[in-house]
Amino acid sequence: MKFEDLLLEIGGFGRFQVLILFILCLPRINLPMHFLLHNFLAATPSHHCAIPHQEAFVNLTTEEVLLINIPREPDGTFRSCEMFSQPQFHLLLNSSLQPENNSATQHCQHGWVYDHSQFTSTISTQWDLVCEQRGLNQATATFFFIGVTMGAVVFGYLSDRFGRKAMLLLSLACSFVFGMLSAASVSYSMLAITRTLTGVALSGVSLIVLPLGMEWVDIQHRTFSGILTSIFWSIGNMLLAMVAYLVREWHWLLVAVTGPCLLSIVCLWWVPESARWLIANGKVKQAHRHLLRCARMNGRKDFTISPERFPSFCPSQALRRMATDKKPGRSYSYISLFRTPVLRKISLCSGAVWFGVAFSYYGMSLNLTGFGLNMYLSQFVFGVIEIPAKMVMYVLVNRAGRRQSQAWALILTGLCIGANVIIPKPFTSLRSVVAIMGKGFSEAAFTTVFLYTSELYPTVLRQNGMGYTAFVARLGGALAPLVFLLDEVWKSLPEVTYCGVAVCCGSVAFLLPETLNVRLPEGIEDIE
Repeated sequence: MKFEDLLLEIGGFGRFQVLILFILCLPRINLPMHFLLHNFLAATPSHHCAIPHQEAFVNLTTEEVLLINIPREPDGTFRSCEMFSQPQFHLLLNSSLQPENNSATQHCQHGWVYDHSQFTSTISTQWDLVCEQRGLNQATATFFFIGVTMGAVVFGYLSDRFGRKAMLLLSLACSFVFGMLSAASVSYSMLAITRTLTGVALSGVSLIVLPLGMEWVDIQHRTFSGILTSIFWSIGNMLLAMVAYLVREWHWLLVAVTGPCLLSIVCLWWVPESARWLIANGKVKQAHRHLLRCARMNGRKDFTISPERFPSFCPSQALRRMATDKKPGRSYSYISLFRTPVLRKISLCSGAVWFGVAFSYYGMSLNLTGFGLNMYLSQFVFGVIEIPAKMVMYVLVNRAGRRQSQAWALILTGLCIGANVIIPKPFTSLRSVVAIMGKGFSEAAFTTVFLYTSELYPTVLRQNGMGYTAFVARLGGALAPLVFLLDEVWKSLPEVTYCGVAVCCGSVAFLLPETLNVRLPEGIEDIE
């Protein structure tokens, strides 16, 4: 007997499952508030070189002081990273005149002056992460995603070894501690380290929440559960825009997005361990207790597991046989994902798809100022558009299947990014529409890949599989912010890179098997 047969007896989607899913959605809301926090934490306001006071400037206005000390861009704005070696007083007579010596410019010698009308303080203004130090600013997001990458490996293994719930509690507790330490950072080095450790901890939340909920739900409601859980990511997206709008100081912004981890820890005590995991690891009595609790809450009070009703399925005998090939003393690791032919193909292809999904998603999400909208509005609209995208995917993955939906969502994401390379900058409305469509396709691809991957791997390796794919995805997430630095080579090179990777990785999805209406595999032999 398979676990799905047992779910039919105790209720595969009743009050018990609804309660679990909604509790697990609380930490899900918190994830994008950290994953996309870089947009506001490291925002760089307009700035120019600080100009030391001179007696000759006493009778000049601020605008005139800037005029004679800061070179202009072709569009008339003042340059951010250069100043004249000597004040160009002749420009006061006619600002259209050329400087006396056009080459007499130098890098900022006395720091920078920032526009604080939008942000009270960011890490860019705190530690002058601009101009020559711009790479360190972008690297802050990369450090975070490197942490998420490491956490995917660690928590993928630990949650298969020690259980989903225990590791979820640990990751939430560590997220709170390291998040608060980040807010208290007194140097860039301290911030980089604590943000990396926060990424490690939050990776466990990202990795465990969906499978823990899915393993309690029957086949018919699996897709709905996956989509419901992912909608709360979009809600977190929108909440981030509102929190960032209200909190303009980076220390307190970190406190605001980290605090909800405590609420998640408290609520998680009502969530049971995965009965699938307990059975697969021979913890029969605990699984039996949770199954009876599920049956009672779902109104199946007459449910009992007995030899008379289930000759091959009782606590003393067959619950242990349900562990499939999880024999006592046998352990699984990431190497197991590549030992057999079919699993090897699934692991290689799903890894490529995850890389493309994350690389293009964060490439769009971390570029809020590139589409002609206010950054708070962009963040909110990008969150709003994700919800109808998920609704459409709910229909498509059940009609067209997981494979086709995954492939085309990612390919269309790439095409939308590529389209904005061609559309001229003055067409801001059209560029905004195409960007929003691309963000919708990108989120559709992300929603599908979480659901799809959790169905591809067997129970005994599911968290290892999710950990491996999350590791590859976070590599994509870590590289995405650094690609923005390629605009110094060619202005459109970042967008061309995101487009090419999304289209290529989307095509790889056609090589994966279809999982629509297929039982969740429990052992390796179910895959092979």
